[in-house]
Amino acid sequence: MALLANRRSVMTLFSAPACSFSHRARMVLAEKGITVDIVQIDPVSKPEDLIDLNPYNSVPTLVDRDLVLYDSRLIMEYLDERFPHPPLMPVDPVSRARSRLALYRIERDWYSLVEDLEARSEKRSGKARKILRDSIAASAEVFVARPFFLSEEFSLVDCCIAPLLWRLPSYGVDLPVQAKAVRQYAERIFARDSFQASLTDVEREMRR
Repeated sequence: MALLANRRSVMTLFSAPACSFSHRARMVLAEKGITVDIVQIDPVSKPEDLIDLNPYNSVPTLVDRDLVLYDSRLIMEYLDERFPHPPLMPVDPVSRARSRLALYRIERDWYSLVEDLEARSEKRSGKARKILRDSIAASAEVFVARPFFLSEEFSLVDCCIAPLLWRLPSYGVDLPVQAKAVRQYAERIFARDSFQASLTDVEREMRR
């Protein structure tokens, strides 16, 4: 594995153009202006490099010299620590723990539904759409409190939420009126240069 990784002198991210988990990592890279070689792959026909580097053969996969990471949250936190400016996690332990708890809950409550949302079965996808719609709507008050999610500053939590909110139309999720604050939050994040830079052509088509 190390020999394969060392062949790459520039940091490399294996990503899939429509993958929300890959999008999260691309957003952190864009926010920090990190020089990286992004290899967009076909999820159906993955390159041998990826199979050799990652035992799960999944994306995103980050290669930084002899280090190979293949969990999106782990990749995001590594990038924030490896390139500390601008910081995307709070400095103090209590706030950092709260951010990590928010990341955990977003993963469990919202991202756990992605597989069902993308399923061909209308029964599965329809149930997941309702759960996600109701869960986001129930969280609307949190989006009102501060300019960013639970924070005065843009953070990894926003990098995690934004790709999912971007995909709501393609998932067939129409937020109710009471989720106005969520839509306003989303538009603020979508307008950021880093978010626009993180989008692939496939992702841009999701909102056309």
